[in-house]
Amino acid sequence: MANVNITIEGIHYEVEAGLTILEAARKCGYIIPSLCAYNHGECSKASCRVCLVEAQEGKGPKKLVASCVYPVSEGMNITIGSPKATAARRTSVELLLSNHSRNCQECEKNGSCELLYVAQLTGAKEGRFEGAKTPTTIDRLTPSIQRDTSKCILCGRCIARCGSAHGLSVLGFENRGFKTIVAPAENRSFKDSPCIMCGQCTTVCPTGALMEISEIDKVDEAFKQGKHVIVQVAPAVRASLGEEFGLPIGTPVTGKMIAALRRLGFERCYDVNFGADLTIMEEGTELLGRITNGGKLPMITSCSPGWINYAEYWYGDLLDHLSSCKSPHEMQGALIKSYWAEQKGIDPKDIFVVSIMPCTAKKYEKERPQLQHDGIKDVDAVLTTRELGRLIKRSGILFNKLPDEEWDADIMGDYTGAAVIFGVTGGVMEAALRTVYYKLTGNEYGAIEFKEVRGHDAGIREASLDINGMTVNVAIASGMKSAKVLLDEIREGKSKYHFIEIMGCPGGCINGGGQSYVKPCFLENEDDNILDTYKEKRANALYSEDERQVIRQSHNNKQVQELYEKFLGEPNSHKAHELLHTTYEAKERFN
Repeated sequence: MANVNITIEGIHYEVEAGLTILEAARKCGYIIPSLCAYNHGECSKASCRVCLVEAQEGKGPKKLVASCVYPVSEGMNITIGSPKATAARRTSVELLLSNHSRNCQECEKNGSCELLYVAQLTGAKEGRFEGAKTPTTIDRLTPSIQRDTSKCILCGRCIARCGSAHGLSVLGFENRGFKTIVAPAENRSFKDSPCIMCGQCTTVCPTGALMEISEIDKVDEAFKQGKHVIVQVAPAVRASLGEEFGLPIGTPVTGKMIAALRRLGFERCYDVNFGADLTIMEEGTELLGRITNGGKLPMITSCSPGWINYAEYWYGDLLDHLSSCKSPHEMQGALIKSYWAEQKGIDPKDIFVVSIMPCTAKKYEKERPQLQHDGIKDVDAVLTTRELGRLIKRSGILFNKLPDEEWDADIMGDYTGAAVIFGVTGGVMEAALRTVYYKLTGNEYGAIEFKEVRGHDAGIREASLDINGMTVNVAIASGMKSAKVLLDEIREGKSKYHFIEIMGCPGGCINGGGQSYVKPCFLENEDDNILDTYKEKRANALYSEDERQVIRQSHNNKQVQELYEKFLGEPNSHKAHELLHTTYEAKERFN
């Protein structure tokens, strides 16, 4: 594309034609306060008027324009710091603050709130404009996500993300004029909407209007009651947690994370990768059983609770295609309260299992009645990666100075490389194929890696693999917008696949709704294109750990083998089904 010549603050620049003023200024080293464009690119652009600058085209007059939508042109003269532009930006922010809740000190978004950031940049002050405020709705009725309209600035990012990731319109603009809010239809609670609880909306919200429901207080109470508090951590968390402490995106922090958990007082620190290896044994056996015995195909993975919620709302007629396996942390929670409790001589009622997850839907998942045994929940509390970061900071732990420590290794401490990659879209499929190949051939797959199914972006990938003379057709999708294509094929009887992996969040768990916020305005040391590369960087952290493992196939996990010998019998046994498998139920969508 051709370039154009522009002037910013009296200095000449040559920039790419087609850029907005905001994008061009960013490339030339200027910061224009903004609540959209270069922050995330999903919003009702130009609605907030925070990025106003003065622009002059040719011999025309200087005029105030919203830099996030106004394109550069040949000879344009741009002034960012004029008294008129500076005052206009400050006024725009002060108008937003006039209808905003003033409890910044109490808000858990403090430190990553973009409204507060632009208020500081523009010098905006609270209280300049006083008057009536839009009536507030506070929704805390689900276990996963809370909504507070008093903190909403009507940017529309959450609406756009729900549509781009899932093709859904759970959130939208309700009412008109001064009474406008962002909400599910008719200002219903998330509880009474077909929200899949994925939390993608919380990752793009610039303020505290949308956040996860914190369960830190539950964990505090369990410690206070003297429970045996056991923590287990999902693989994707280690690829993101370091970001909470200023480390580059994609820095693996497994050892420091374990050290922090020990200092927080957890009795045992386990890796959910053990549960992931176990999931492959159960799921792989289930798949082979369906293939050889004429069972329902294609079989679809069941690790992602956001995807499970979507299936129950929108594809209730296809639930028999889903694997009956619980997700890895629920499997492991069930075993902690049975196998582990039996080995340690502890009453399961005295055990409190905490899962650290990259996902807000896991909070909802743990409340499902199907995920209890004898009235005892498999998992008692779920903290997101962000919540763990807050817990560590609250405790005064200097995370970056911690030594690297190892997971507790008793009973369920071993894991393989196959388990680590569960956190990346395509990872469950690859892990399963490593074991299915062995089960069908009696040999280990030579190259170990099935790179045909790798890729961190949302969309559909497929592969056909010749395993011992049998062609196995597989597909991978993340984000429900992509999954819908595969599900409609099944519904229409046109699917060619044997096995499908579906992840609720685009890119998989590395991009889960509970992961660290990726907001370039707070990431000065990251590349300008970080929004395009952060998923790849987090994925590489997990693939590199897989490569470092001596054992990379789930069926070779010695402790998993011992678990079957001593307790479960064999994969898909009656006891395994009792503890490790679940059922699903079609839901009303509240349309």
